[in-house]
Amino acid sequence: QVQLVESGGGLVQPGGSLRLSCAASGFTFSSYPMKWYRQVPGKERELVASITSAGGSTNYVDSVKGRFTISRDNAKNTVYLQMDSLKPEDTAVYFCKAVVRGRVYWGQGTQVTVSS
Repeated sequence: QVQLVESGGGLVQPGGSLRLSCAASGFTFSSYPMKWYRQVPGKERELVASITSAGGSTNYVDSVKGRFTISRDNAKNTVYLQMDSLKPEDTAVYFCKAVVRGRVYWGQGTQVTVSS
C-alpha cells in the first residue's frame, strides 16, 4: 500500500536550516507530483511547496520563496524540503502528500520548531 514517511524535523534556532525528507513506497513515485504542507494548531493545513513528477517545475507559497527548496530523487523514491533562513513563524508540523489514482495520501508529519 501507499506509504509516506517524513523525517528530518527538529528544533532549530532562527536563521538556521533543516532538510526534511519524505520516503515514498507502494506506488510508481516517478509518475506523480509531490507536495509539502504544514500545519499549526488551530489552523488549516497550508500548501508550502510542490514539484512535478520529473522535478522540472516547482512552486512555493510566497512566505517561503527564496528560503525553501523542494527537490526529489526518483531513484530513491524520496522528496525533500530544504529549509534555510528559518523563522519562528515556520514552526509547524510538516507533511508530504501524494494523490495516487485519485486517492489522497499523507505522511504522519514531522515537527519543525524554530526558536531561540
